Amino acid sequence: MSVKIAQNLEEIKSQIDKKVILVAVSKTKPESDIMEAYNAGHRVFGENKIQEMADKYESLPKDIEWHMIGHVQSNKVKYMAPFVTLVHAVHKMKLLKEINKRAKQNNRVIDCLLQVKIADEDSKYGMSVNETEAFLKDERLNNFENVRIKGLMGMATFTDDEEQLKHEFSILQNLYHKLEKEYSEFDTLSMGMSGDYEVAIAHDSNMVRVGSSIFGERNY
Repeated sequence: MSVKIAQNLEEIKSQIDKKVILVAVSKTKPESDIMEAYNAGHRVFGENKIQEMADKYESLPKDIEWHMIGHVQSNKVKYMAPFVTLVHAVHKMKLLKEINKRAKQNNRVIDCLLQVKIADEDSKYGMSVNETEAFLKDERLNNFENVRIKGLMGMATFTDDEEQLKHEFSILQNLYHKLEKEYSEFDTLSMGMSGDYEVAIAHDSNMVRVGSSIFGERNY
């Protein structure tokens, strides 16, 4: 049974505010699926493996915005540095330093989000609220001229408990609004996926990462 990708995209876009950026999570999906979304007018795609994203970048149209949404290994940053639009999951100074170094080699400035851990799950990466605030005050950031910290990213617990989702998203919502007053480049709050993006948007998320609701279930 064919998944109606264009129809799914249209349906989700009709439900969300135009100010909310929809990242179509295309990880593990074939290039033909991405082209189906592309031909329906979509341009922002998210991947969680750098090598897979780099391969797709090579063969797909060059006006696609590629977002790296997964955990980033420092030794692979060089493969995405020439083209990546936004790195969603920065949670260590060492990683930001490497992104800055590789961006400089490519004469680029790469936009990044800091990953904050809001979920009640050990499997999620990210900094605590206090660590995030300390990270932004670290003087080493003054030396990184080829990266821009544009905001925050977080993943809620994988649960149907809406009260828990609201609680976790509100932690990030409050932190974001506090920090955007202090940091003029802050304009992105990335939270919400296929199962919870509506709750995330109600908590001021302006970027959602949706995969299975667009492309159908993944085959790993």
